[in-house]
Amino acid sequence: MKRVLVFTYGILCYAIFFGTFLYAAGFIGNLFVPKAIDSGAVGPLGAALLINAALLGLFAVQHSIMARKKFKQALTKIIPEPAERSTYVLLSSVCLILLFAYWRPMGGVIWDVQQPYFRALFNGLFAFGWLLVLVTTFLINHFDLFGLRQVWLYLRGKDYKPLGFVTPGPYKLVRHPLYVGWLLAFWATPTMTAAHLVFAIATTAYILVAIQLEERDLVREHGVRYTHYRSRVPMLIPALKPQPVLSETVTN
Repeated sequence: MKRVLVFTYGILCYAIFFGTFLYAAGFIGNLFVPKAIDSGAVGPLGAALLINAALLGLFAVQHSIMARKKFKQALTKIIPEPAERSTYVLLSSVCLILLFAYWRPMGGVIWDVQQPYFRALFNGLFAFGWLLVLVTTFLINHFDLFGLRQVWLYLRGKDYKPLGFVTPGPYKLVRHPLYVGWLLAFWATPTMTAAHLVFAIATTAYILVAIQLEERDLVREHGVRYTHYRSRVPMLIPALKPQPVLSETVTN
């Protein structure tokens, strides 16, 4: 019964995540959702900025602290180890849902591209960013990344083994193609408002900090393999002449 409950919990956490992921695309792109990044009445700038900063900070703190090894070890003393990743996914989704619900528009337009071809270009980059994020998760094992593999193995009574170190597709060009996708999704918009700019700047800053924390953990976990990979492959921007790499990458 415990195995079934953990598996069911993992499925529910994933369903909440996937719904949140789809809503996030609509929220950031001002598409098809009841409340988007620029919808709603514009209130006092100071209050909006404080609320939005607090919401972004909550997500950043949760996302970073729960990803650290010591926190995971402490958490698995309370919950079954196979449910740890699902719990991380669930709480990340909850933080995003709170952000969607309480986000405040701020008024003001930074840029507004009206030329149809350039608008199409921005929209295309936005869509490509989301597609890159999704495709990258499958290249590094989507089901492990979001906790489904862990609860499935637990249901079947099999031990979990961490994934190996491989370099699929875009990982040969940059070390963090997943973050490249997020950056495109956050910045590629034909109409950049003040609220959207705050969101894009804050999330970009978080990504740059998160990369440093992740790579520190990856060096500790994979040693010389990751050090060699990091020395040859750029972080976010592909080199004009990419150097050959070992068939190794990180499953971040």
